[in-house]
Amino acid sequence: MVRNQIDLEIMNAMVTNSNENLMELTNQSPVFLVFLRHFGCVFCKEALHDLAEKKESFTSKGIKLVFVHMSEYEVANEYFKNYDLEGVSHISDQYCNYYSAFGITKGSFSQLYGLRTWIRGFAAKRAGFELELAKNLGDSTQMPGIFVLRKGKIVDAFIHKRASDKPNYQLLIDKVKCD
Repeated sequence: MVRNQIDLEIMNAMVTNSNENLMELTNQSPVFLVFLRHFGCVFCKEALHDLAEKKESFTSKGIKLVFVHMSEYEVANEYFKNYDLEGVSHISDQYCNYYSAFGITKGSFSQLYGLRTWIRGFAAKRAGFELELAKNLGDSTQMPGIFVLRKGKIVDAFIHKRASDKPNYQLLIDKVKCD
């Protein structure tokens, strides 16, 4: 279940690769917080590709893009570099504590391997996104999610019902109010 409010202690504990505190970031501008699946997931790779294409939309609206992943920073940096997201802010959560704090759960069998997921997986693979399995890429059962944060509060969210769900990123970006 997704929470409407996140404990401020959690947000203060979430620190990016460049030593930015998430709570402070939300006080400076809206934050588009993306909880990724494991880096070997075709849908995770597709999301990185799609979000890289939206970099200008984030910049023009003054929205800070921040990723949460389950890998070490060095592994994550390589994936971000491969998807033209070099230098992006990101938070390592190898034990999924932040995922849990935001109400993002492990996927059920049907969420991870259901028919719709398989069909979308084949489409993503045809688009060039290859599946990789390695423990250092993250927990393959973890579901993803997106939160728009402002001044320490959740103002919008997209929680995947299936691992294969593809959010309308532009719609989420367009709904962000900047003050």
